Amino acid sequence: MIGVAPPQYDPAAPETAATLPVGTPATVRGYVRGLFRRHRRAFAVLVAVNTVAVTASMVGPYLLGQVVDQLTAGARELHLGRVGLLFALALGIQTVFVRLVRLRGAMLGEEMLADLREDFLVRSVGLPPGVLERAGTGDLLSRITTDIDRLANAMREAVPQLAIGVVWTGLLYGALAVTAPPLALAALLSLPVLVIGCRWYFKRAPRAYRSEAAGYAAVAAVLTETVDAGRTIEAHRLGARRIELSERRIKEWTAWERYTLFLRTVLFPVVNVTYMTILGSVLMIGGYCVIRGWMSVGQLTTGALLAQMMVDPIGLILRWYDELQIAQVSLARLVGVREIEPDAGDAAVSPDGRDVRADQVHFGYREGVDVLHQVSMSVPPGTRMALVGPSGAGKSTLGRLLAGIYAPRTGEITLGGARLSKMPAERVREHVALVNQEHHVFVGSLRDNLRLARTQAGDDELWAALGAVDADDWARALDAGLDTEVGSGSSALTPAQAQQIALARLVLADPHTLVLDEATSLLDPRAARHLERSLARVLDGRTVIAIAHRLHTAHDADVIAVVEGGRISELGSHDALVAADGAYAALWRSWHG
Repeated sequence: MIGVAPPQYDPAAPETAATLPVGTPATVRGYVRGLFRRHRRAFAVLVAVNTVAVTASMVGPYLLGQVVDQLTAGARELHLGRVGLLFALALGIQTVFVRLVRLRGAMLGEEMLADLREDFLVRSVGLPPGVLERAGTGDLLSRITTDIDRLANAMREAVPQLAIGVVWTGLLYGALAVTAPPLALAALLSLPVLVIGCRWYFKRAPRAYRSEAAGYAAVAAVLTETVDAGRTIEAHRLGARRIELSERRIKEWTAWERYTLFLRTVLFPVVNVTYMTILGSVLMIGGYCVIRGWMSVGQLTTGALLAQMMVDPIGLILRWYDELQIAQVSLARLVGVREIEPDAGDAAVSPDGRDVRADQVHFGYREGVDVLHQVSMSVPPGTRMALVGPSGAGKSTLGRLLAGIYAPRTGEITLGGARLSKMPAERVREHVALVNQEHHVFVGSLRDNLRLARTQAGDDELWAALGAVDADDWARALDAGLDTEVGSGSSALTPAQAQQIALARLVLADPHTLVLDEATSLLDPRAARHLERSLARVLDGRTVIAIAHRLHTAHDADVIAVVEGGRISELGSHDALVAADGAYAALWRSWHG
């Protein structure tokens, strides 16, 4: 049985999600130890109530063993009333404490699950922004949903039940050893079968479950990307190719599903053989000992019942240990974010001024492939700079570097002389804000959405921020004003209104330096132009770096940087660049007609 070959599966199925790391065994063990330390009192209570419940459950076999011994000795009076009373009392105690065991186990599981969710969220939010930007949507989605769901069952059931099973088995075996030592040795005859079978299974299971989880992440990534880019796929007639890719990923995932199922079809018969071996060896060896006069029939009866009772906790341990193999993979994926170094920021680093500088910056998303080359520039405080150039030239990448989202591969980006890459993300956000085409309206009131930028802002300040971005008219028209529920499943907002909320948050956050990456792209040209003029009044005196395809933004800027091929090819005012008749002049003539 142990030599059975595994079924055929596609070896190309991924073992790990490539974007975010999977926690090493040392990281997982360290996190689990910390989790146990946090909840050691709850574990102690669970063990205590379980001990009482198991001890009460053993009263019945001992009472029955005594009755058998009395009958064997020819006793005429068995005092069955007293025996029944003791059994009823033990049964009542067992019932009460089993209920307590389940209650305490469920409470412990929920508390640990809540801690895990909170730890993952806090750690994820604290990651360097560039890490989250590079993370694939499928990988993030599968960790937040599938892995949390798998761990929910493990935390609620597996961990408490495993603790219960270990205590239960230990107490029963101890009672068996005290009652009839030969029977305790007989019960160990099943151990080699169990150990060999479990070693075979658990040697293969972690890798298989890890591959299964990564395969699901790959499926989620393909499906999410296909849905998000549905119109592009339809426009370019890529449907057949995306379907083929989806089917291949699903095939890889289901191959690992089938393999993990095969592993369980080997483990379960091993467990059943173990059960039969325990009971059979106890009865046969115990019967021989009774014949030889080495133990009484009552001892054999009690021992056989205790051995039979051991079937349940052993099954409990193996069942939930198998569940923990699946959960361990999900836990490793969740705590893997702990292995990502947080921002290497020094809390003591503070900018001395507001000037933004880039010095000989090189940057690339992949090793050996740079997107930006030898970029050097200086943006004095209060300057309005526009980054223009063809699509794919590196404008948005440069904007993210200037906003502190990414760190340059070589060279440095400084704010007031302090390197942005050495400042904690929270400190960077106090000075520099990035607003791009991507925005999110959270489920909640309009007031709560705006206060994300400044929690203590009063209603007058919120209305002023909405007015600054030309959003107060439609906001005042809402049924409940600032208390109107917005976001998914609530009052629907147009993309343009959602973008205005994002810009209102920017007004409330009040940073001195802003990077605007097509921040008004979802508005029609006339509305965008009007909004930009309104924002200009609000942003007066601030440093603004605007990445724009609409060249009227560049026309209004103090300085224009033309980005071509990852380099700054021209730098100067609108009039100067038009007069130079270079790349910007060509763009201006093309755009302006």
